[in-house]
Amino acid sequence: MTNEDSRNLDLLSMFHYVVGGITALFSCMPFIHVFIGVAMVTGKFVGDGKNSGPPEALFGWLFIIMGALCILLGWSLAVCMVIAGKKLKSRKGITFCMIVAGIECMLIPFGTVLGVFTLIVLNRESVKALFAQAQTPDAFRFSET
Repeated sequence: MTNEDSRNLDLLSMFHYVVGGITALFSCMPFIHVFIGVAMVTGKFVGDGKNSGPPEALFGWLFIIMGALCILLGWSLAVCMVIAGKKLKSRKGITFCMIVAGIECMLIPFGTVLGVFTLIVLNRESVKALFAQAQTPDAFRFSET
């Protein structure tokens, strides 16, 4: 079972890299909002001369702040996914990997599939033993020879 668990963890690690990259790519989409906000603040969106609504600069700053926040959160999640992939590969940080897998479940469809499979694999006792074995220093391990 350990060989199969190791193979599953290696596959999950690779998929975390891929989904992390896809998440980082799609997190760039709010740059459109940032650019529109900058255009509003600098006066590139000129109204018809009627001052019937709130100032465009206010909405421009809202576009900039909200877009930048979405970008920052998306890139942060992508970095956490890549770190989780590295931790799965090295069999360390099972709690961190489970938390990231839970957050991934919100990213429909790829994140949900990856998060659910990661949680299923990480809840196996044999996988928990692999992570526990990787946590103990080499000086305290007993060889089975």
